[in-house]
Amino acid sequence: MYVEDQTQQEQASPAVQKRVQDSFDRQGLMAHLGARLAHIGPGRVHIVLLARPEVSQQHGYVHAGATSAIADSAGGYAALTLFSEDSDVLTVEYKINLLAPAVGDHLEAVGTVLKPGRTLTVCQLEVYGVREGGERKLVANGQQTLIRISRPAQ
Repeated sequence: MYVEDQTQQEQASPAVQKRVQDSFDRQGLMAHLGARLAHIGPGRVHIVLLARPEVSQQHGYVHAGATSAIADSAGGYAALTLFSEDSDVLTVEYKINLLAPAVGDHLEAVGTVLKPGRTLTVCQLEVYGVREGGERKLVANGQQTLIRISRPAQ
């Protein structure tokens, strides 16, 4: 896991971590892609996706759809870390810029809350291509707006 400074290493409470992990585990797409949560902190979540042929496009890069999906989920879960237990989150919109071919041993999506709100929350999205030696390259960035909703009955 890449962390720019100590504040970004801060972990969410065990209860929040469990709520985020439980929700993530119910996402069929994340399971299908083979993505996993790598960090759950207050207002910041990292999701890792191994680069494999199953998530590639015709040139061998990780597909933009997979890149976008992990970015969207990272932002959504970053927002969820700041919401009360009776709240949930849905994406209203997001824009992603694909800055470079998504190459590396894995991708790491980082969702960071920029502005939490009672109804709408705005997040920054970043996706890095990470090579085995630790070299990181920003391959996508974006912004997302999320809406807080009442948690549906399970």
